[in-house]
Amino acid sequence: MKKFPMLTIKTMLVCAAVGLLGSGFATNSQAADKITLKLGHIQTENDFWHLGSLKFKEELEKRSNGAIVLNIYANSTLGGDRDLVEGMQIGTVDFGLVAGVLSNFEGTIGLLELPYLFDNQDEFNKIIHGPIGEEISGNVLKKTSVRILNWWDRGPRQITSNKPINKLADLKGLKIRMPQIPAMVASFKAMGANPTPMAWSEVYTGLEQNVIEAQENPIPFIYGGRIQEVQKYIALTDHKYEYVTIAMSDKRWQSLNEEQRKIITEAADVATAYENKLVIDKTNELLEEMKKGGLQVTTPDKKELAVAARTAHEDYAKTVDLDLYKRIVKELGR
Repeated sequence: MKKFPMLTIKTMLVCAAVGLLGSGFATNSQAADKITLKLGHIQTENDFWHLGSLKFKEELEKRSNGAIVLNIYANSTLGGDRDLVEGMQIGTVDFGLVAGVLSNFEGTIGLLELPYLFDNQDEFNKIIHGPIGEEISGNVLKKTSVRILNWWDRGPRQITSNKPINKLADLKGLKIRMPQIPAMVASFKAMGANPTPMAWSEVYTGLEQNVIEAQENPIPFIYGGRIQEVQKYIALTDHKYEYVTIAMSDKRWQSLNEEQRKIITEAADVATAYENKLVIDKTNELLEEMKKGGLQVTTPDKKELAVAARTAHEDYAKTVDLDLYKRIVKELGR
């Protein structure tokens, strides 16, 4: 880290005087006021989330000439997903990398959590980066005071287990860890599994001690969490095309000036492009590395799984926004 010389008393008095003249900062001013922001996420420092967060930090600090400082808290240091959302609501957390947990606060984003709603990444991108995605983001902001700055790709979710999964029948009774996302729980029940909500920080130990038999996540998430150390198989189910939002406390957003907001928005866009490229470039490499370590791959019939999962979709949508669900399906040409 670059070290700066200790300020003289005279310099500190000048800086203080400048600070009293007004809020905000000018990026070309040596006496600019610094603001320190906090970003939390639940993943390890090895995960793409953390690498994307570091890029966000780099861009924020570079574009503001050091006037915005970002501290990153990985490994659930600031709490789990729900804690991060609640922290952003009250303003104790400035940024969070959060996804499906938002559906517990605003139902319409939960529609994106339905397994096999999308057949491929292009379908998913079409929805989240179009008018429906903007509508959902607006709903989240209005209901939760959490502002979605952008959507990071994570790749499709896959199932890991200690028995091979080759067909729908292999899911019957499987005690599989789920995040606390109602849409996912409903769909996995429809596929015959026994979904068990559990915090991510407990999953490795839960698998190691056979409290649960399986879990599901994108490949980078599986690798970052070292799940291959405690599971023998990975089934390439592609059951959900996954995202995580880089989200911000609207309470903090409202306290900032236009220049600060512009810097944050631009930095988030750069970090998004960076993280998304990592997912595209590295996911297959991570899978190959896990295979070399002994993880065995199966490729079940996704159509069979999708037919079962989709039997739960409309009933779930009725509890949220059936009209919006039908608009998504129509937009996908089904």
